[in-house]
Amino acid sequence: MCRWLAYSGSPILLDTLLYKPAHSLIDQSLHSKLGVETTNGDGFGVGWYTEGNDNPALFKDIGPAWNNRNLRELADHVHSPLFFAHIRASTGTAVQQTNCHPFRHGRWMFMHNGAIAGFHLMRRELMLLVDPELYADIGGSTDSEVMFYLALTYGLDEDPPAAVARMAEVVERTGHEHGVEFPLQMTLAITDGVRLWAFRYSSGRTSRSLFYSSKVEALRRLHPDVRFLRDISDETRLIVSEPLGDLPGAWHEVPESSYGVIQPGGDEMYSFIPSAA
Repeated sequence: MCRWLAYSGSPILLDTLLYKPAHSLIDQSLHSKLGVETTNGDGFGVGWYTEGNDNPALFKDIGPAWNNRNLRELADHVHSPLFFAHIRASTGTAVQQTNCHPFRHGRWMFMHNGAIAGFHLMRRELMLLVDPELYADIGGSTDSEVMFYLALTYGLDEDPPAAVARMAEVVERTGHEHGVEFPLQMTLAITDGVRLWAFRYSSGRTSRSLFYSSKVEALRRLHPDVRFLRDISDETRLIVSEPLGDLPGAWHEVPESSYGVIQPGGDEMYSFIPSAA
C-alpha cells in the first residue's frame, strides 16, 4: 500500500524529515519494513503551509521518490511548521498525478494508507453520496480521494472526527451490501493547517502500522546529546507509518481503532468507532 508522515511543530526544512533520518520516507520508498510492499514507487507527494496562507502548497509526481531530482532540490529550500509527505504503492487505480496524495480542498489536506476492499463494486454509489457542490473538484480515481470528499460532505469543517466516523460507517455499510466482509482499511491524516488528526482503523481490526513520537521534553531527558531535540519546540510531534529511526523511547504505536489530535495547548487521543450519527 503506502507510507506517510505528518509533522507539526517548529518550522523546519523538508530535507530534515524527508532525507536525513536513518529510515527516512525516502529510504522507506525502497526498503519499507512494516508495509504490505517493500517498495513504494507509484508516485509521491508533499504538502505544506506557509505563513499567512491558509491554503497548502502541493508538489506531486508519478515517479518514485528516491530518484526525483526536483524533490531533492525542493527539500533543501522549503521551510514550514506543518508537512504532509506520502509515498504511494497503488492498490489498483492508475499511476497518475491526480491519484497521488496528499489531496487538498481549500484549507484542508488529506492522505491515506489502506484501501476500500471491493471499491470497483461500490465506486458509483459512494461517489453519488458526495455533495454535488464538491463533486466537480474530485480530480482522480482513487478510493482515498472519495473518502476525503465523503468526509467533507459529512461535515469535516465542523467536526472532523465525526465526519470521518460517518464516512467510515457509510463505506462499511455499502461494502457489506455488496458482500464485502471487511470493506475498510485505513490509517489517515487530516489537517486544517492548525490542528492535525490521525486515524487508525480497519473493519477487520487488523490495521496498518501507525506510530506517534514521544513528547519532546521526555526525549530531551533521554537523549540530551541529540541536537535536533534542542532546536524544536515542546509541542513538536510526528505521526508516521513506520518509525524514522531506532532512537530508544522515541516512538509509540497508535492503538487499534483510535485517533489522535495534535493541537496548540495539548495533544489528545480517543477511541474511534464508525457511526451513523
